[in-house]
Order: sequence, then structure tokens, then C-alpha cells
Amino acid sequence: MGISTVLAVIGGGSAGCAAALAAARLGVDTVLIERETLLGGTSTNAGVNCWEPVAGATGIPRELYGELARIPGAAAIYRCNRHFLLPEWNEPPFPGAEQTIDPAACYEDTLCSGSTLADYAGQLKIRRGIVFEPEAWHSCMSQLLRKAGCRVICGSPAVAVDCDSSRVRAVELRNAERIEARMWIDCSGEIARQAGCPVLVGREARTAWNEPDAPDEPTPQMNAMSWIFRVTPAAEEAVEPLPPEIPENCWWQSGFPVMVATRYPNGDLNCNMLPTMDGLEFSRMNPAEAATECARRVRSYWHYLQLAYPEFRRFRFLRLFPRPGIRESFRIGCRYMLNENDMLRGVAAAEHPDIVAWSDHPMDLHGGERVVRLTGVYGIPYRSLLPLGPENLLVAGRIAGFSSLAASGCRLSRTMMQLGQAAGCAAALAHRSGKSFPDLKPVELIALLEAGGVRLTSLPGR
Repeated sequence: MGISTVLAVIGGGSAGCAAALAAARLGVDTVLIERETLLGGTSTNAGVNCWEPVAGATGIPRELYGELARIPGAAAIYRCNRHFLLPEWNEPPFPGAEQTIDPAACYEDTLCSGSTLADYAGQLKIRRGIVFEPEAWHSCMSQLLRKAGCRVICGSPAVAVDCDSSRVRAVELRNAERIEARMWIDCSGEIARQAGCPVLVGREARTAWNEPDAPDEPTPQMNAMSWIFRVTPAAEEAVEPLPPEIPENCWWQSGFPVMVATRYPNGDLNCNMLPTMDGLEFSRMNPAEAATECARRVRSYWHYLQLAYPEFRRFRFLRLFPRPGIRESFRIGCRYMLNENDMLRGVAAAEHPDIVAWSDHPMDLHGGERVVRLTGVYGIPYRSLLPLGPENLLVAGRIAGFSSLAASGCRLSRTMMQLGQAAGCAAALAHRSGKSFPDLKPVELIALLEAGGVRLTSLPGR
């Protein structure tokens, strides 16, 4: 069996879905390949059903929210209600941050992280984000892709790649189907790795890009991960029994972590313990071992919450999401590696003529490390999607051209969708012009993005 297409997109997470949708809408014959049965990647399969506030999330993210908002109970905008670091906002005491639905808010309110404000309370007052049901995300995105004419293959990952350093030609799926394409957008990193592109793992030394907060020497340390769980309201108070083989104490660190709990429209809570496991520890375990250990920690943590905070006795454990929420794994070496200096400089002072996405999310290092707040919106250039490898390949998503520190800020789902939309538009532009990805003119790509609803020119200083 075989499929021949103009563009193949590998990975149906936030970046991949946006890339496939943008390209298909612009007339490119497109196939999207996702290893899971549910589109959305981390946003659905890992339970990261909360879009954090972030600048630049226009275009496809805005449109997708509009589709979700039409479905009763599928999505809502949240705000911070209680926070353990702010006593005046924390009565009764909460074990972290509680985020509840704000019916008066609109999508535009979610386009600012508040990171420019010096006081944390001021940030929290203006921060708004979006919570959604994962199945609704999959359904809405599937409908958009179908309407655009994109072919979608779920549940059968790529197991072999036909490529070399100059060109990607085809992939073979687990179901033995062969996909041949003239152009490729890799949102998984596996195609780029097999094509011989440079791979970066861990924190780079300060000498790599002169980042002020980088370590003196390279380190394998990575951002910590979370395994998210969901609880549902119950009619009666109770403390759910802890399996006898799981200790009541926090055996993996000095004390139980905090969590962000976000309320779904139906009253359930999305519970994100920060973190569940150190990134380096997670990377050194095999997937089955990591899943077992994280599940033990989650159940111990939930038991602690019910004992220490009586309000949780009115909830019952509903589900542990099937996949981990991984903030950092590996990155692909690209023609430009966005780094901390770009983030601190901001978009108004940026020297890049090819900025295709915005963010204002700060460097955000989980696991007890320092979080650095920024001074404004920064931009991500198109060259950060151009891998040092085959000219018919783009990368988009967390695996794109970022330093480790920059990746800690750029990793939000809606930012990944922006990168995906940029990659999809680049594929359409290359298809129309007959040019390779590196030879595209940034001004033409930016114009195509703005025609698709992406805001790239309206901030002060641009």
C-alpha cells in the first residue's frame, strides 16, 4: 500500500495539526500522521487541557477556540481564584493555585501573560487562560482538517524513514503503509533525527550563546514533567483509601509539591502537581517504569490532599491521563537557535526580519529552579524552523530551534500552534513558487500568515 502526496506532516499535536490545516487550506495536498488515536498531543493525551495566557495566539488557535466555544461545556476561560503565595488570595488555604471559570472574560483577555508586571499579584489579576475538554479539541480539529481536505492517519506511527542528509523521500507506517511526499514538516523530531540533523539534549553551557542564566558547563538536566490527573465532585465526603503498597509519605523529595487545579465547565478539576518527576530522572527510566512510578506518586499525592485539605474530600479520583506531560525532551539544530538573549531583548528590539510567531511566556523551569520574568513580547524567527539538514524538511513544535532556556518559555501549546501555522504557510509558499524552504522570502511568508489571521505587526514598536 502507498500514498503519494505533496506534503506530509509527522505528529498530530498542536504544531502538527496547525501545520496541516494551514497548508491544506492553501491548496496543498496534505497528509497528517499521528501515532495516537486522539489528535492534540500533550493538549489531549497528556491532559494539558489548559491553555496558559500568552501573546501571539491569534490565527488558528483563536479559530479553534471559537469552534470549542460553540459546544456547550467544551471550553471556558479561567482566572486565578486562590494562590498559596498570596495570603490575601488564599482563604481557605489552597495547596498551590486554583483556577476557576471567569464568565465575563473573552479570548482577547488570554493574549497576555502579565510577565511585564513587577508584582506577582498584579500578574495574576490580569492573567486569563482557557480550559477545554480533550475529546472536544480532537473533534473540532478533526472537522477543520476534514473540511480543508487534509487526509489524517491516526494510530499508526512512522516506523522507518527513507531519507538522507539532502532529502526526505518517504516513511513507512506501522500498518505497512508507505507515505511518499515532496515536502515534510516534522513535529515529532524523529524524521529530523534519522535524516542526520543535529540533536540537542540538556542545558547548553553559557559559551554556546552567551545566555546570562545558562550554566558554566553543559548539563544533562531537563525541565521537569507532570503526570496530570482529573477528579470529579462527589455527593458525600470521604477519603479514598490508598493502596497498601503505596506509602503515605512523599518518598521522592523533601515534601509534597504544590499543584495547579483548573476547573472544567462540568465542575471537575484538572490537577497538575508541579512537578511529578524530575526531567533527568524521567529521561533515564524506561516508559513503563516511569509510568508506574508516576502513578504511585499521583495516588500518594491525592491521598495527602484529601487528608490535609478537607475540600478535596468532596471529590473522587476520576482518571490519570494516559500520557505524561513532557516539557522538554530533545531539540533539533536549526539555522537559528532562539536563546535567552532574544527573549530578553524583546520583539521591538529584535533584529530578525523573519519573525513568524510571538510569545511573552517567561523562561519557566520546573523542579525548584529559578523562573526568570521578561520585559515584553519576543519573537520566534522562521529560521528556527529550518533544520540543519534536508532542504525539503521543516521542524515545528517543542523540537524546533531553541536553546534549552528558550524552550522553557516557548513551549506553550498555542505558541506551538503558531509555529505549525507558519510551517504550513511556508509549505504552501514553497509549493506555489517551486522554491526550497530555505529560499523563501520572509516578507511573503509573513503576508501569508497575516492573511490567515495571525497578528504580527500591531504591537508597539513593530
